[in-house]
Amino acid sequence: MQAKTDNTRQQVNLNKGQRTGILIALIIGAFVAILNETLLANALNVLMGEFNVAATTVQWLTTAYMLVVGMLIPVTALLQKWWTTRQMFLTAMIVFLIGTLIAAVSPNFTLLLVGRIVQALGTGLILPLLMNTILLIYPPEKRGAAMGTMGLVIVLAPSLGPTLSGIILDYLSWQWLFYTMIPFGLIAIFIGNKFLVNVSVITKPKVDYLSILLSSIGFGGIVYGFSTSGAAGWGAPEVYGTIIVAIISLILFTIRSLRISNPILDLRTFKYPMFSLTVVLMIVVMMSLFASMTLLPLFMQSVLLVTAFTSGLMMLPGSLINGLLAPISGRLFDKFGPRVLIIPGLSLVVIAMYLFSGLQLDSTPFEIISTHMLLMVGISLVMMPAQTFGLNQLTSDLYGSGTAIMNTLQQVAGAVGTALFISVMSASATNYIETEVTDPSDPTQLLEGSLHGFETTFYRGISHIAIHKNEE
Repeated sequence: MQAKTDNTRQQVNLNKGQRTGILIALIIGAFVAILNETLLANALNVLMGEFNVAATTVQWLTTAYMLVVGMLIPVTALLQKWWTTRQMFLTAMIVFLIGTLIAAVSPNFTLLLVGRIVQALGTGLILPLLMNTILLIYPPEKRGAAMGTMGLVIVLAPSLGPTLSGIILDYLSWQWLFYTMIPFGLIAIFIGNKFLVNVSVITKPKVDYLSILLSSIGFGGIVYGFSTSGAAGWGAPEVYGTIIVAIISLILFTIRSLRISNPILDLRTFKYPMFSLTVVLMIVVMMSLFASMTLLPLFMQSVLLVTAFTSGLMMLPGSLINGLLAPISGRLFDKFGPRVLIIPGLSLVVIAMYLFSGLQLDSTPFEIISTHMLLMVGISLVMMPAQTFGLNQLTSDLYGSGTAIMNTLQQVAGAVGTALFISVMSASATNYIETEVTDPSDPTQLLEGSLHGFETTFYRGISHIAIHKNEE
């Protein structure tokens, strides 16, 4: 393996077998790491009873995970200039496995939360590494297919989480949510140790600790503030206070990054208009994806009154078709470019959201499953092609910052989108019940109030996506 570098281009020469081995190792590691973001979705009620904690406490198993990942990802652009590809991957997977073991044997809630935080440290390292490595080992004309394969991880893994956890909880104890992840982590370490070679340039720049502090407060504060808004309410000082502090920190972080010579995130990436547009588009798509992953199970469980396991199974076909289409959309991107895929994809997402806004109390499982499949087809046509197109605009010296920025904002978008959509749903449902319901003891009228909340939320989603579709 040889690497040639200059100020704008880095070329890594690998044979097909080396590329395939590297990609397999990274995909297995990332799949396991991302799967854990939603694996506990159906287990929260079980864990509340197991450890005798309230809902506002148990939700920290999810919130803390996203919080740590959101804080750590910006730092990975710097770490990739200090650590080799192999060192970073093996460190990420070993840390993730340690966290998984801690969580699996936890005798109390506190230790379980510690295990989740340690898991998140590994996840925060692996996500940008996967994307940055693909950019370095594949030429631009082949990146679409490789990034499409990565789409199997980014979309399919979190979508499978609720279904997989439902199956495990039906037949095994909650500890097996973590035990089942250990073999996959060990396989990823074995393959990574065998095939991974360094594909980045190690420069060991000076570490700007103030920028790390500001970015951690900024991105972490945004995720924390929006994630806790559902339980505490938007009027709670801990919510709006945290968000205000986070915004101020991000402004200071931006100013400092533009003034120093060794920023942890090189914001020159936003000088490329198509990259900036793609980042905005990805934020909108990720907000829609994570919000739908949260809203649809809630709708099925609270309005249609199905079990958590059943709702997970109903979302499985859409998740599978999305995973199957991701590599195909990547190859189509290589052949036809982004516009042929992104415009139709956004149109399908808008249509699906419109159909969701028309769901009724007598909606059939077929209607929900088919509409969800339509949504996931649209997202598969948008996500990887748009992401690949945006990153292709950058020079190789900006790949690390570009992938870190995109991954960070995707995590933030997921937390913000989920919180915003749930807030709109709750507020609309509450307002309907207070103004339209004549008999609060009538379950049917209360269900109509919940239905109104979901309808309003999906209509809001349509307007936001349509705006960005026109911009594209």
